[in-house]
Parts: sequence; structure tokens; C-alpha cells
Amino acid sequence: MLHLIWIIPLAIFLICILWAVATYNGLVARRNETKNAWSQIDVQLKRRYELIPNLVETVKGYMKHERETLESVIRARQTCVDLKNAGNIGELMKAEGALTQSLRGLFAVAEGYPDLKANENMLKLQEELTSTENRVGFSRQAYNDAVMRLNNAIEQFPASIIAGIGNFKQAEFFEVESAEERKVVKVSF
Repeated sequence: MLHLIWIIPLAIFLICILWAVATYNGLVARRNETKNAWSQIDVQLKRRYELIPNLVETVKGYMKHERETLESVIRARQTCVDLKNAGNIGELMKAEGALTQSLRGLFAVAEGYPDLKANENMLKLQEELTSTENRVGFSRQAYNDAVMRLNNAIEQFPASIIAGIGNFKQAEFFEVESAEERKVVKVSF
């Protein structure tokens, strides 16, 4: 009889410990999933940043009078690269919007150059950039899905207790901030 008195509390204690370990491991898995999703965005942004100098070089010969537009794209790209390297997601999101806007400006100006629109390199770059923009979009969606799962796990009771003890922090969504950024990018030459 004395054994049963100790076995029941010990079993309850062990169940609580197992639950805490499983919950903690689940939170770690979700946090790592979020980091992996961000890495996928990072890969696509790197590809985008590598395409932009090629685009600018192709356009430069045709658009001798559009120096300001080209410099705007170059500055916006460099700002994004710097922020990406610094790991500041919130500021990078804003800078990505500015880069998209400067690329729109470049494409709008390029419309006035028929020889540029027919250039084979420009057509290939256009195709690559469109493909990359799609990949960036899909990567952002996957990241936001991972962030949602992590944030839900951190907020939901009783896992929130373990999240607080384990110092888990909510991740930031990759969001479009301005109405101008929400417009569909038109890439046509």
C-alpha cells in the first residue's frame, strides 16, 4: 500500500516532465523551421541581388540619359544587401519595398527604348528576374507560415509556460507595408 502512495505522484511528475520536454522540443523545432524559412528567403534575395547588377549593365548602354534611375536601383540594392547582412528583418522588409519601387522605375523608363526591349540579354534577364521574384514570393509565404506556427506555439497555453521559461520570442512576419508595394510588378519590355 505504501508503494502505491508514492507511485502515483511519481508517475504524475514523470508525465509532467515528459510533457515539458516534448513541448520544449516542439518549440525548438518550430524556431528552427522559421530560421530555415528565412534562409530560403535569403537564398532568393541573394539571387535577386546578383541579377540586378547584370540588369543595370545591360540597360546602361542604352539609357545614357537615365543615370539617376540606374543609381537609384544600385543604391536600393546595396541598402538591401547591407541590411540582409546585418540581420535586421524589419528594416530589410522596408528596403525590399524600396528596391521593388526602383526596379519598377527602371522598367518604366526602359519602355522608351525599343532597342533595349528587343535585346536578347535584356529578355533573358527579364525572364530570370520574373522567376526570381516568384521564388522570393513563395519563400516569403513559407517563412510567414513558419512564423505563424512558431508564434501560435509560443502563445498557446500551456506551451506558453515552457516558451516563457525557455525564453522563446515571437518572430516577425515579412509584410508589405505600403499600398504602393502591394501593386503587381509589371515587368515588360
